[in-house]
Amino acid sequence: MARRPTGSVVALDVGGTRIKAGIVGPGHDVLLDRTRDTGAAEGADAVAARVLDLVTELLDEAEAGGCAAGAVGVALPGIVEEAAGRVVLSANLGWRDLDLAALLAKRTELPIAIGHDVRAGGLAESVLGAGRHCRDLLFLPIGTGIAGAMILDGRPYAAGGYAGEIGHLRVEPDGRPCRCGGRGCLERYASAAAIAGAYAARAGEPVTAAEVAARVAAGDPVAVAVWGEAVEALAVALGAYYTVCAPELVIVGGGLAGSGELLLEPLRASLSARLTFQRVPRIVRAELGDRAGLLGAALLARAGAGAP
Repeated sequence: MARRPTGSVVALDVGGTRIKAGIVGPGHDVLLDRTRDTGAAEGADAVAARVLDLVTELLDEAEAGGCAAGAVGVALPGIVEEAAGRVVLSANLGWRDLDLAALLAKRTELPIAIGHDVRAGGLAESVLGAGRHCRDLLFLPIGTGIAGAMILDGRPYAAGGYAGEIGHLRVEPDGRPCRCGGRGCLERYASAAAIAGAYAARAGEPVTAAEVAARVAAGDPVAVAVWGEAVEALAVALGAYYTVCAPELVIVGGGLAGSGELLLEPLRASLSARLTFQRVPRIVRAELGDRAGLLGAALLARAGAGAP
């Protein structure tokens, strides 16, 4: 029997560790949510099967609850060709050249939208979060790594899936080696992993980035030095980005955004000091937290189905 759509969509944010999934209503409210382990260690086929099964499960639950979904959106890490619905490469999931949209369409017979997790999160923040009514912004989640979602004239910019890799802007010539094969990348100085690693190397004590932030607030000189280097690296990268793209707003998300003004206040000051003729942007904390990717996937699903 054909499903009778009600304006709801099924959305998934597929990460290397967990899958956040839900039924999202026409008012962007999450009507039902589920979390599953990704199970990446089981292999690429197992992850794909888990995604397909979870979508089917949610579609059935939506129909049983009287809010039958009319489209499906999936956000995931890697290089994604959104228009084709194809995953070029997702190392975290073990996927390469996977036509995910075709697999889901065959299973569900519904419109399918596939997107990059950070671009989806940036879209959600621009429509529903801290960037509402802003046409040009950069969404900058800082976690284990650093990526960026470029929202230009109200639309995420993908460049065939390759845009937004601000974490691999070189901020230190001949600097620390990066897993990308380069040296001196922003991610090696200002990500949560880099901050924790730099503190541990100097203090001889393993800590998390959140613990480093707490020690900065308490005046620990090693933590203050490590934090200052991360802020300066971010300012260098953002200065280059602003010179080229000049967005109105930077929205900082990810785990490091939890430090709030401890990060944002010195970052604003450092960036402002570097800019000359460029307009000085607003830098704010993201509003949607870890639901940004899920809500972005829902927005992509609605757009793919032709819904407003």
